Amino acid sequence: MKRHLIGIGGVGMSALATALLKLGDEVTGADRTLGTKNIAFLESLGIKCFPDDGSGIDAATDEVIVSTAIEETNPGLVKAKELGIPVTHRAKALARTLGGYKLVAVVGTCGKSTVTAMLGHILTECGLDPMCVNGANVPGWDGAVRFGKGQYAVAEVDESDKSLVAFKPYAAVVTNASADHYSKEEMDEVFDAFVKDMPGPLVEGRKTYGEAEVSVPGKHNRNNAFLALQMALALGCDETKTRAALLSFRGVERRLQRIYPNTQASHHPTLVPAVYDDYAHNPEKLHAMWTTLAEAHPEGICVVWRPHGYAPLRKMMDALATMFNETIRPCDKLLLLPVYDAGGTTDRSVNSDALAAKLLPGKCDLVADLDEAFDWITARRADYACFATCGARDPGLPLLAQRIAGLS
Repeated sequence: MKRHLIGIGGVGMSALATALLKLGDEVTGADRTLGTKNIAFLESLGIKCFPDDGSGIDAATDEVIVSTAIEETNPGLVKAKELGIPVTHRAKALARTLGGYKLVAVVGTCGKSTVTAMLGHILTECGLDPMCVNGANVPGWDGAVRFGKGQYAVAEVDESDKSLVAFKPYAAVVTNASADHYSKEEMDEVFDAFVKDMPGPLVEGRKTYGEAEVSVPGKHNRNNAFLALQMALALGCDETKTRAALLSFRGVERRLQRIYPNTQASHHPTLVPAVYDDYAHNPEKLHAMWTTLAEAHPEGICVVWRPHGYAPLRKMMDALATMFNETIRPCDKLLLLPVYDAGGTTDRSVNSDALAAKLLPGKCDLVADLDEAFDWITARRADYACFATCGARDPGLPLLAQRIAGLS
């Protein structure tokens, strides 16, 4: 089958594209932004990527796959409908793709990608050869995918548009539930319905949140490791091998990922002792990231953050302001970028300056773009023990982290 994915550069869509290719489909895609790291990776696999103008779709295309973010006016979607080509939502396509496996779904507001990667690593080390599809790239995998021939598939399942109803999991991990895309009460209802008739084991971080030793830093990661540990044991893994696997876990890309120092940079002269990049974009994730780095660097940290959307910023405004005011120490600084604008039709009446106005004096500086953030940091390298970039969507954030570390 020839399947075409619109918005293929996004990590969720690129993971699905990789999985489809590994399982034997012909795959093409389109994206508004070509030339990114994810697009380059897909092209290295042999997936042809087109501009987001409909040019990648023709009469030979068997199916077009979209996410909720794709608007009805998208040129590729319009062309697919004109040609009578079936259009399928990403969640339904992923559920179908993993239909031959016993699916262990990982859901929740925070920690999904890390728990998925940890559990995939444990099952691999325990000899179960799982198929894994994550929402973030993992060292040693094909991007966000690990191809396996065992009976289990481990997949991150997104709750942001409630499309998780497309999945019928054998087992599930529910990491937590908090207000993000919806209220906590709505999320609890969605997760309760998702796991109601599931035949296999259920591990719930929102009800039992212990800790397990793991190679990556932070209390939140020890919590994540505990959930992965509990599910692995419920699936029959040996406990000694499971705990050893957690200690050999190599982390997840853009999840408190240490950019410097690392093996590549170990002999590279730089004026900054530590640089991290993280996907944190809601109050809980930002707080977990900030407190972990602050504990390791009592001298002070500087964090560059870009809100990933206008609607999320508007919804989380007060919670973000409260969290930042309580978390940012006198020795710390938040550099606040404008909202990442992905195009399309949206209400742009609120931006980062509204959040900055709610923060206490000295906590935050507004910067207009990534270059201004880099210049700000260059002038103050000696003032902080650690720098971090964080936020969803913007592909420039990890590149900024590399610039700060002096790697590019």
